[in-house]
This record gives sequence, C-alpha cells and structure tokens, in this order.
Amino acid sequence: MFKQLNKTVAVAALFVAPLVQANDMSVDAIKDRIKPIGSVHVAGAQAAGSSGGARSGEDVYNASCTACHGVGVLGAPKPNSDDWTPRLEKGMDTLLKHAIEGFNSMPPKGTCMDCSDDEIKAAIEYMVEGV
Repeated sequence: MFKQLNKTVAVAALFVAPLVQANDMSVDAIKDRIKPIGSVHVAGAQAAGSSGGARSGEDVYNASCTACHGVGVLGAPKPNSDDWTPRLEKGMDTLLKHAIEGFNSMPPKGTCMDCSDDEIKAAIEYMVEGV
C-alpha cells in the first residue's frame, strides 16, 4: 500500500510542481530573485543626487572642472581670467553648447556625465564670475 501511495505522490508532484513554479514567475518574485545582494561604497564619494538638488557651480567646478581649468590644460580657460573674453563674445548659448557637447580638447560635459545641463551652466557662470 505504501508503494502505491509513494507512486501516487510522485506522479502528483510531477503535475503540481510546474504550477508552484508558475506562481513564482510573477514580476515581483523575479525582481526579488535578481535584486542586488550588496553595494559598493567608495570612501569620500557621494552618490549622484544625494544632496536632493542641483549642485552649485562651485561644487561642480571643484569636483569636475578644476583639474583642467585650474591650470589651463590644453588651453582650457582659467577661472576669472581674460581667457574667457573671446568665448563669452560668442554668447552664453554657444558656450553652454560647447561645454555640453564637447569642443576642441574638452570632452562632453568635461567628463561630468552625471551633471545636468543646469549644473554645467552654473559651473561656467562660476568660472566667469569675475570676468
């Protein structure tokens, strides 16, 4: 009798198992199975958008622009210098377009790919403040 019961349970399991698995194929169940199990933290780094708002021009400059603009690498205009005069003569729209898309030796957004267009504009305004 137990042999017959074991066979019946085994056969029933073949038909029930796919139904149980089908229930586990919901979007939420799949998301739960593939979610990250940890995260990486780099000391001193801040997550993008962690401040809850746009970064100031000074913050963007200090984080992303100073390496080249601080010393004039490959002709990058230094902050608050006459280097900006010919660029400003073309207008802020052109200057912003070049900063966002890249121009000459400057890569797009100066490699600050997590910067918004408004943050790039704020950084430019910070660098030309005294001109």
